Amino acid sequence: MKVIILLILGIGLLPTVSAASHSIRYVYTATSGIPDFPEFVNLGILDGMQIDYYDSNTKKVVPKQDWMAKAVGSDYWDRETQNSIGREKSFKANIDTAKQRFNQTGATHSLCYVYTATSGIPDFPEFVTVGLVNREPISYYDSIIRTETPRQDWMANNEGSDYWESQTQISNGTEQTFKANIDILKQRFNQTGGVHVVQNMYGCEWDDETGVTDGFDQYGYDGEDFIVFDLKRLTWIAPKPQAFINKNKWDNDRGWIEQTKNYLTQTCIEWLKKYVDYGKSSLMRTVPPSVFLLQRTPSSPVTCHATGFYPSRVMVTWMKDGQEQYEDVEVGETLQNDDGTFQKSVHLTVKPEEWKKNKYQCVVQVSGIKEDFIKDLTEDQIQTNTGFVPANTSDDGSNSSNNTAPKA
Repeated sequence: MKVIILLILGIGLLPTVSAASHSIRYVYTATSGIPDFPEFVNLGILDGMQIDYYDSNTKKVVPKQDWMAKAVGSDYWDRETQNSIGREKSFKANIDTAKQRFNQTGATHSLCYVYTATSGIPDFPEFVTVGLVNREPISYYDSIIRTETPRQDWMANNEGSDYWESQTQISNGTEQTFKANIDILKQRFNQTGGVHVVQNMYGCEWDDETGVTDGFDQYGYDGEDFIVFDLKRLTWIAPKPQAFINKNKWDNDRGWIEQTKNYLTQTCIEWLKKYVDYGKSSLMRTVPPSVFLLQRTPSSPVTCHATGFYPSRVMVTWMKDGQEQYEDVEVGETLQNDDGTFQKSVHLTVKPEEWKKNKYQCVVQVSGIKEDFIKDLTEDQIQTNTGFVPANTSDDGSNSSNNTAPKA
């Protein structure tokens, strides 16, 4: 599936470690472009019960059970905090890497909706829907605000109140369905309490040069694929035994199969073309970046700072002798400038004697621009960045849909 919502909502799940009838699992969630959500969350779950919690706002692992707080000392929590800070950096970099790998050409457009229902996660809405065109958020709904809202001016200007009211009603109904689905799936997996996540991602793609289209619809549970629609064979694929009930029910409902096919191949494409036309001035425009190498002192990390580019989809990479450098690299967030363009910084920790005897380069790639922007790490290219202040983080989010999800 070409669209990846790391973009918007990515969940990592470590393998379950079992001893007798007990289990421990860790859920890592990194997000991009979701308002009022921590960009990284780490949960520890023992036998379905949450035992600890970390997020990128608090920057601290804390116990969620009294017996955990009493059983281990401060050294344990300090160590777990440092581990989670390290994972946070890795997952933020992974989102950017994944977005680049799933990058689209200037001719390919996509419409994607992501539904996420959760249980047992503190300070998270129990249900969120996000709509994206070319991975840019266009609409948003959650179970707290309970109203569908536009996330682009061109969406607000082109669709009236009837549209947003109808999308709100659809999301209200889908919220109830997904909350019920969590309870059903917990029963199928013999679970009671604890942290659980159900996701549905569906949508379509259209190449405006070749006319080729594609569609996708898949569900996940607790970070793993649950059931996926095969558009070519018009059948559902069930990776998990617990999904066989859904597969048998949905495969035998030819009306539902035809409705899903019609939505993915026709209705979704029609809306995608309409949305692209609404936002063509921003969705299809490109602005090249200005690239600078910044350093506070000779012993400080060297920062590759790209700014003034559009769209926001960018990959900033440090290269050493032609090979991508992963170690000692810290990837910053993509931030929005006051003029609507974007900036991004990637920091490289390297000693002067090391970069002077090897060829280090910063390579910047912006979606929709074929040219790579390359800056060689040399003494004459380094600027002192004392007093440099980055822009504020951009405000993203989203949701909307004409596809009603079935009950599990």
